[in-house]
Amino acid sequence: MTTPHPLLNRLFGAALKAADPFDLIAPHLPPPPKGRTVVLGAGKAAARMAEAVERHWQGELTGLVVTRYDHGAPTRRIEVVEAGHPMPDEAGEQAAHRMLELANGLGPDDLVICLMSGGGSALLSLPAPGIAFDEKRAINKALLRSGAPIGEMNCVRRHLSAIKGGRLALACHPARVVTLVVSDVPGDDPAVVASGPTVPDASTGHDALAILDKYGIAVSSAVRAVLADPALAAPRPDDPRLAQNEVHVLVTAQQSLEAAAREASAAGYTPLILSSSLEGEARDVALVHAAIARQVVQYGQPAQRPCVILSGGETSVTVRGKGRGGRNAEFLLALAVALDGLPGVHALAADTDGIDGTEDNAGAWLAPETLAAAQAQGLDARSHLADNDGYGFFSQLGQLIVTGPTRTNVNDFRAIVIDTN
Repeated sequence: MTTPHPLLNRLFGAALKAADPFDLIAPHLPPPPKGRTVVLGAGKAAARMAEAVERHWQGELTGLVVTRYDHGAPTRRIEVVEAGHPMPDEAGEQAAHRMLELANGLGPDDLVICLMSGGGSALLSLPAPGIAFDEKRAINKALLRSGAPIGEMNCVRRHLSAIKGGRLALACHPARVVTLVVSDVPGDDPAVVASGPTVPDASTGHDALAILDKYGIAVSSAVRAVLADPALAAPRPDDPRLAQNEVHVLVTAQQSLEAAAREASAAGYTPLILSSSLEGEARDVALVHAAIARQVVQYGQPAQRPCVILSGGETSVTVRGKGRGGRNAEFLLALAVALDGLPGVHALAADTDGIDGTEDNAGAWLAPETLAAAQAQGLDARSHLADNDGYGFFSQLGQLIVTGPTRTNVNDFRAIVIDTN
């Protein structure tokens, strides 16, 4: 990854290093139990986390984790399965079945270490009884295109699942379950990360149905029946079967932003962290960032130049066009249009998992000269934005950020560097 402004490279590098769960696992591992130890997990960081558990665990160990294709790691005792993301596939469904089989028959002397991270909702896709896999997949696709925030999407996923929303923990009972989490969601609620397979659910099927209706997502009578059936409901927070379990959030977006802020300070730039949990339409969030950048340039508020504006969270894109591009490319293209070549302002927006949406890039970067360079090539930034084609725009300019899989995920990272001139 290279950008014309070297500080952007260092900021994103610091953010990724802080998000690596490998060295953060050991302090949270419980003592070995009297019985068996089984490791189960799902998400883009699952293989990296499993690798760390193997490195630090003292005693016997078996298990299975599922991660996105090409996100594996060289484990020896914990099997790593790769599956589809963001669209679920049969490999993920089969992995979910196998996890429930591994959980079945565990006793009170056994221990389950669950490794959960962003992406687990799609990777661990097992429909509730009575729901066809193809329909659940179609609902997932509609949610991804609807502009719904991650919390709403995962509420629906939990209530249409046979393994999420605490149901995996129920399958493990009476074994003790310790869940270690790499959070990719605003607010860092473990029940939302990967749709909380081992975390009880405070929402209801009625809540999930209201979300589907809100976005006009048509569902079958079978889905409506599942959401209305109390016998299929997820375990509630006061369920005594989950009382002995523990959940530890190891890595968050805030940690990555703080690491980037330290890097900015060391370079002589004043860091300004807006939030680690921004949500909303990517192009709307871009307008807010552009307004703050202009305020800095014109009035030295809320920080004097040179400074760096940092933010994280998970924006969304309501897809109306036919272009290519994830939410970070969309954010950056909208930012470029709003800044209109404002001198001294460089920016980067990328997903910390290395994949922006469904493309092969983590995100993109821009400089004050970006729009002029685009015009010289006959590229109309506004037309590309209307077509949701941030990927196409930045690809033709050579301004994509390609990292490959990072094997972690604390969601979006945005940095705007504002120089003195």
